[in-house]
Amino acid sequence: MPDRQRALRRGAKLTVQGAMTLRLRDIGAGLIFASLAIAGYPAFAEVSEATKTVAMTASAPQPSFVAADFAVPTLIEGPGFKLVPLGPDLVKVDFDAYMSSIEHLQRTFSRSDRWPRQGITDADALRDMENEQSRFAGRKSFAYAVLTPDGKRERGSVYVSPSPVKGHDATVRMWVTKADYDAGFDAELYKWVTAWVQKDWPFKSVVYPGRSIEWATWDSMVAASKAGPAVSK
Repeated sequence: MPDRQRALRRGAKLTVQGAMTLRLRDIGAGLIFASLAIAGYPAFAEVSEATKTVAMTASAPQPSFVAADFAVPTLIEGPGFKLVPLGPDLVKVDFDAYMSSIEHLQRTFSRSDRWPRQGITDADALRDMENEQSRFAGRKSFAYAVLTPDGKRERGSVYVSPSPVKGHDATVRMWVTKADYDAGFDAELYKWVTAWVQKDWPFKSVVYPGRSIEWATWDSMVAASKAGPAVSK
């Protein structure tokens, strides 16, 4: 037999043996974990159960935010304003609106100095609008610009998103510019949005953080939801 054929056969034989060895090693490890769990070692039982839970969670289909047959509003007219989906075509008026009210929005909306802030570039602003447009199209969340009737100025924004806390279908957040806030528009918009959501959206329970519920209470609920159920010892 030529040397080349002998070498190929030898390599194939070693590959098969290696694969069988790894497979037997995996099976052996599984048997060891199972034996330890049965023998009364709870830590190993918890590892096995946690692995199974993670696998089931990853494979389970995630529920949709809104039903496939729900017609998401795309143009809504209110008294002295209109709502349209945020997207790249509104990047300039959106940028001008929040950059005119940095301290006001950091205090009343984001509660953070990360947004809005000085130094946001045109590329940053465009990327944000592209993200909001993508999420809207994918029916993951719905961000709206609150424009003047002629569409030349943005007075604020409204965000309809899935709730991170069980028991609520959605969270709705909104902001208005400092000038519009001082003119009393924030209260007007909140009253109008609550009625609109109740009338035109399919949610049974909606929470308005910082408005229908205090921020501190909502923050605690979100933190508890992220932590998950307590593990008994």
